[in-house]
Amino acid sequence: MYKYGVANKFFYIGDESSQGHIYGLVNVAAFLAQSMKETIRYNACDENSWDLVNGIYPLSNSCGQLGQSYQDYKCSESEAHMECPVNPNLEITATTNAMWYGAPGPLFCGPTSKYPFTGFWDYSKECNKPWADPPETCDVYEGQQAGGFDNSSPVPNNSGRTDVEGCCFWGRGVIQTTGVCNFGKLNYYLGKHANDEGRESRYPNINFCEQPNAICDSEEHKELKWIAGMFYWVESLQSYNKEGWDYISELKKFVDNGLQGNDFIDAVSAIVNRGCHSPPCASGEVDGQTERASNFVKVLKELDLVD
Repeated sequence: MYKYGVANKFFYIGDESSQGHIYGLVNVAAFLAQSMKETIRYNACDENSWDLVNGIYPLSNSCGQLGQSYQDYKCSESEAHMECPVNPNLEITATTNAMWYGAPGPLFCGPTSKYPFTGFWDYSKECNKPWADPPETCDVYEGQQAGGFDNSSPVPNNSGRTDVEGCCFWGRGVIQTTGVCNFGKLNYYLGKHANDEGRESRYPNINFCEQPNAICDSEEHKELKWIAGMFYWVESLQSYNKEGWDYISELKKFVDNGLQGNDFIDAVSAIVNRGCHSPPCASGEVDGQTERASNFVKVLKELDLVD
């Protein structure tokens, strides 16, 4: 991504100025700090179901957590042609999920014709009862120790959804590519959309709108979980310039001022997690802001940029 890039956009590794190499390392540190919070610490690729609603985990968390609606994260008018259409008949089950005792199963999506409504994941359910009649086993995911589905009645997620139709655009990859716009851009620049229009495509046979799961389950392209994250960083973060806040300029300012304070990384965290640089953002509170800032300092120390 730093050498060949995408659409003449490259992962920034600095410039020829006296501080240029430090600019590049700080960009790497910011990327890793966000990745550590998003997936690395959880050893995850697919988004985990983690949003508790009234003490339970709605199965409709696939549609969005913390009140978000991933299928409604649309592109701007000028980029709407890149956006993924929502296919109501698409059925996908996540490849990875949390692994603690009783942890919710993988996120999934499917039409209301198959799932008229969805319930919740009962993390207190004991499923390993081979002596029961009939025998009960933990068979939702490999390594499951407890827990199970309860679809006895509809249970809404934090945005009120009680189904999973069209809800296939949960976060995937090291920095959690999420929503119809981000998956659409990935497809437009790197996937089948580019190939169909005769443009250069790194993954010409992958339609990321119909196969968003390829980021996590492709055996042929295991690098996708990193490529997707770096593409998001290049396309959405490094190019971010709104209301007088320009990412590259602010990065350089942070370095030139001695790598002091959290203003820079807090703004980056808000952009990654909520889409704006100046929280509180309209889409909600930044998740894990303190942890993201702490991760940033850890990486800067590992790179010998701060004491």
